[in-house]
Amino acid sequence: MILSKLEVIGFRNLSGTLNFGSNLNVFYGENAQGKTNWLEAVYVLGNTKSFRTSHLDEAIEFSSQQAIIRGCVLREGLEKDLQICLTKSSKLFFVNGKRESVSHYIGNLDVFVFSNEELGIVRGEPSERRRFLDRGIVSLNPAYLKLISDYNHVIKQKNNLLKQAQEATERERYKFIDLIQVWNEQLADLGAKIHTTRTQYVERLERVASKRLFGKEEISIRYRSSLEGRGDLSNYRSLLAERLELRLPNEISAGYSLVGPHRDDLDIYYDGREVSRFGSSGQQRSALLILDLAQISLYNQVLEETPVFIIDDIDAELDRNRIDTLLDFLDGKAQTFISTSKSTVAESLFQRAYCHLVEAGRAARISQSVEGVRSSSADRTGGIDSLDIDGADKHRAPF
Repeated sequence: MILSKLEVIGFRNLSGTLNFGSNLNVFYGENAQGKTNWLEAVYVLGNTKSFRTSHLDEAIEFSSQQAIIRGCVLREGLEKDLQICLTKSSKLFFVNGKRESVSHYIGNLDVFVFSNEELGIVRGEPSERRRFLDRGIVSLNPAYLKLISDYNHVIKQKNNLLKQAQEATERERYKFIDLIQVWNEQLADLGAKIHTTRTQYVERLERVASKRLFGKEEISIRYRSSLEGRGDLSNYRSLLAERLELRLPNEISAGYSLVGPHRDDLDIYYDGREVSRFGSSGQQRSALLILDLAQISLYNQVLEETPVFIIDDIDAELDRNRIDTLLDFLDGKAQTFISTSKSTVAESLFQRAYCHLVEAGRAARISQSVEGVRSSSADRTGGIDSLDIDGADKHRAPF
């Protein structure tokens, strides 16, 4: 799977069309020029969401009514034209010009990301780790997205009833019991499937992870059910149904659902200790990277394809040794996109990567060394337009 071309219109400060290499691609430039915006556009094209904001409409350029992100994906010898159209109130998805639902669109371009925002997977709430697992599962099995959607719908409907029951008088509450139990039946069925899928996925990640890639400490992970210690997890559906019935009075008092896989967590350890509590900032970054790379390795193994991997501001998050170790590991396993503001990093990668200089949202492929671009910048009067570029002609017709 290769993203060979990307066209962006009206998304943040970006404009233009870029061609990419099949292995390593570098966005280089000063801060606040749009390097991360280009990475975000790639991520949105694949995942329909941003890794920077939950309000994607905020990414539409201030003076524009809509934003368009369009890409050409090469997969198994075939080309696919993907397009996302964003407005303030909608997201539209197209594959080869045909409008598709999000469930049919997802899976055409699988994109993983390592960024400062993603460190919440290690440091943050259990919900962030559950989303990490669910995104990885969807990359292998897009149909899992519907399972999660159905489960969330059941939880929403049940919570509405629990809230009504909480606010009702004691005499009126019995009216809600039968209605809630109908949703509990569905919750038990769907929850059991989610528990099994997540548990198996974590076991597979654990097997393929390069646990000591960045040092002597060993990373390990374990899926922790919220029902641990409450009964036989090997018969999860029966246990979940039993706990749903037992905790119903408590759920009515709380006004929301207290039982199910939406309360589970992923434990992450560094040499047997919780990395969120005892790990240094560097160890936490290494732990997240090892998990990301495990997802990519499992993707390679299951689908026999290479996904896209994004690393934002690589030199801010990693030292030079880790950068070299990481990029060597990724060689041949993923089409990698990174950003850097350091000329030394970009220069060291120039011979092995497609390097793009980013200025004011426009990106141009650098056809000479980064040092050559810097040394000649004082003589350039046309800014980025004076570079010898590939794939960034603003007069080119859309592909």
